[in-house]
Amino acid sequence: MKVLMFGWEFPPKIFGGLAVASYGITKGLSAQGDVETTFCLPHPSGEEENFLNIIGMNQVPIVYRDHGYDYVKSRLETMSPEAYYNFRNHIYADFSYMPVNDLGCLHFDMGYGPNLNEEINNFSIVAGVVARSENFDIIHAHDWLTYPAGVHAKMVSGKPLCIHVHATDYDRSRGNVNPTVYSIERNGMDHADCIMCVSELTRRTVIEKYGQDPRKCIAMHNAVYPLSQEYLDIPRPRHDKEKVVTFLGRITMQKGPEYFVEAAAMVLQRTRNIRFCMAGSGDMMNAMISLAAERGIADRFHFPGFQRGKQVYECYKNSDVFVMPSVSEPFGIAPLEAMQCGTPSIISKQSGCGEILDKVIKVDYWDIHAMADAIYSICTNQSLYEYLRDEGIKEVNGITWEKVGLRIRKAYDRLLGK
Repeated sequence: MKVLMFGWEFPPKIFGGLAVASYGITKGLSAQGDVETTFCLPHPSGEEENFLNIIGMNQVPIVYRDHGYDYVKSRLETMSPEAYYNFRNHIYADFSYMPVNDLGCLHFDMGYGPNLNEEINNFSIVAGVVARSENFDIIHAHDWLTYPAGVHAKMVSGKPLCIHVHATDYDRSRGNVNPTVYSIERNGMDHADCIMCVSELTRRTVIEKYGQDPRKCIAMHNAVYPLSQEYLDIPRPRHDKEKVVTFLGRITMQKGPEYFVEAAAMVLQRTRNIRFCMAGSGDMMNAMISLAAERGIADRFHFPGFQRGKQVYECYKNSDVFVMPSVSEPFGIAPLEAMQCGTPSIISKQSGCGEILDKVIKVDYWDIHAMADAIYSICTNQSLYEYLRDEGIKEVNGITWEKVGLRIRKAYDRLLGK
């Protein structure tokens, strides 16, 4: 089974949960033993793991440039000159009007720059060259940024298209959708032969808000990998005098940060022996700092900013409670990571991960009274804390990417009529 996969993020360059999920899915597929994945990225770092083939779309020519082997070798960052010349043999149109470099390749930023819509379009153009060059059985495109590339690859190759819905604009905007993003999402779904959704919650959104056939929509929950020894060795400090309660994620309206602050204010009316941490960055950060000050709890609140890599797990292990009060969370992998670290979690009922988690406390995102009660109970009831800690670790250890990879492989087989 050969899979041509399109994604916008992949470790070690991580901008959010999409990179983590892309890694887990491809790693889970590789564990099946007979799946070969070619993963197309806008701008690889060259440090990606070698269990899959990486294609840097910034090194695929779309305009013919006649250069010698040595010159090409000196200009390429991660791809071999042989691969470059192979792609050059499949250029099928003259895009000389486009801003290409002297190898005939387009530039892509690493991440989400100001020219994102233009880069999405350029990515789809390069996908046509890749689809003509590569040998594959099925196409798999992650999130709306790569749906146009997946559609183009399908049109060029005639191979079936699977798209992976990690989130929709309905989730990101609380229903006030961006018409451009919505149209890209809808077009990708309309052309897809299979739509994998990270939760049943997202599946219902795809069916109801995007008018998709339920028969081609399946729920494909995310998972976690066992913690590395480096993360297992992170010490867990004792908080005998003061407990720590943490929110970690993008500080945007989708994540419901204001409900976390309001619940914290209610908890601190009962006790001052708890500190609250809002880790992350986003367009609501300054508003949350102001709200904490207005509620008179600024001395109990910390805003350490964006966390990455080991910092994330240090944050989990330094917490007695993790809270994810998302207004609309397609899945939400953070509670699983917190539970791996032995940190009891509180999640909103509007979170997709709640479909596969039992050893957590679930509240409606808007019910700050219930959220405050749950925080206070875990911080003051040692038996409840230990139960959620121990049973949470057991539960999340059974949620593996290998199982997800097996389910995806079976979905591929069904799509190909095997």
